[in-house]
Amino acid sequence: MIALGQRLVQVCVLVAILALWQFATTNGRINPLLLPSLPVVTTEFLGMLRTGAFWPDLRVTLYELVVAFALASTGGCLVGFLVARSGFTIRVFDPIIAGLYSVPTILMFPLYVLIFGIESGSKIALGATVAFFPVALSTISGLAYVDPILVAAARSMGASTTQMFWNVMLPAAFPAIIAGLRLGLVIAFLSILGTETLASIAGLGHEIVSFGESMETAKMFACIGFAILLALALNSTASFVEAKVRRGLE
Repeated sequence: MIALGQRLVQVCVLVAILALWQFATTNGRINPLLLPSLPVVTTEFLGMLRTGAFWPDLRVTLYELVVAFALASTGGCLVGFLVARSGFTIRVFDPIIAGLYSVPTILMFPLYVLIFGIESGSKIALGATVAFFPVALSTISGLAYVDPILVAAARSMGASTTQMFWNVMLPAAFPAIIAGLRLGLVIAFLSILGTETLASIAGLGHEIVSFGESMETAKMFACIGFAILLALALNSTASFVEAKVRRGLE
């Protein structure tokens, strides 16, 4: 019943937002060039779905996301594992990584454009950089704070270093690691989409800006809606996988 109530509240909030949008755009309350009506945007959205107008740019954005996330997850897990091997390295490097994470990564984007160009390379570099930090920090946190009772019990039974890692450390730390991976995936997508609006020649972000510059605001909002649905789908899928992993380890 609690879950049903939560879903009901979420649906009511969504309906209220859509109703407010429709009310604000009727009878000329808001210039349709600034905010088209909901039926007009819905018609454009369905038309673009039917004609496949989203797919070329979607392929570019998803390619950038997959490569960026693969780099971030591999590098973040490796660095996290190396840092978590001793208390000394944790005390030295964990604050450094956390401090770098607090720096706005978007500041690096002009440099990435100079190095990798305006095409996909600069978006992949920024997405990988942004996603690296939560993955690395969650890996360090998960491996560093494994229950010492589990470690002592494994050592008392003569577990080797390899057995200790695969059978004790990794299963205990995996919920924290998978949470960092989920966060890294979402923020990588958001950063890639955002940088596509700044400097790119393809991608969903580029398409949104192109429609805005040509004053085709209905198509622009249709693309924004598509990007929002994609972000929700990615987050929901990652949350589902995280929950399944957590239940499997319990």
